[in-house]
Amino acid sequence: MLCLDHLTVIAPTLAEGVDHVRACLDLDIPYGGTHPEMGTHNHVLRLGEVAYLEVIAIDPGAQVPSGPRWFGLGEPEAVRSDWADGRRLRGWVARTDDIDAILKAHGDLFGSTIRVSRGGKHSRFSLLADGRLPLGGALPSVIDRGGRSPPPTRMQDLGAHLREFVLEHPEPAAVTTLYEDMGIENPPLVRQGERVRYSATVDTPGGVKTLY
Repeated sequence: MLCLDHLTVIAPTLAEGVDHVRACLDLDIPYGGTHPEMGTHNHVLRLGEVAYLEVIAIDPGAQVPSGPRWFGLGEPEAVRSDWADGRRLRGWVARTDDIDAILKAHGDLFGSTIRVSRGGKHSRFSLLADGRLPLGGALPSVIDRGGRSPPPTRMQDLGAHLREFVLEHPEPAAVTTLYEDMGIENPPLVRQGERVRYSATVDTPGGVKTLY
């Protein structure tokens, strides 16, 4: 089974990502940590009991990985272009307790597994050979934390709760069918749009806000 784990703002720099979330949600998203295998770092925000928001960017002080970076971060010009185009909430991650079964069934879409870590906790993560987002970002990346409870259970609650997560796509019916075939629980709502573009409606202490 796959289910929504977290939403991802893919930023040219971590500071820009944090500033964007503050501008959209009027919240300061707390620092998360570093990912030594990918040379990245993040901030994270709890969005309820099971989902959270991640802002991720290349860590300029980290060692450059020998292979591809996740979330398409190995192509900084493309990241900057999406950012300038307003596509900042750019992807999402689904969790599973059996990543081997998921990749056996859909490895052509998700790639293979890598071992990643943050704060001494290790997980297995799906990664395409070129590091790009699955299906141009319409599909999630996949994470398997080896049975650990979802991260929001260990995060500070700042009063942000995900109300709606929406994907605009040129072929919404095809994407919805793919989600259903994969048995994804709580995927984004898919609507007609010219290109892949995400938005999230979030209840915050300051009212209902939109992140894009």
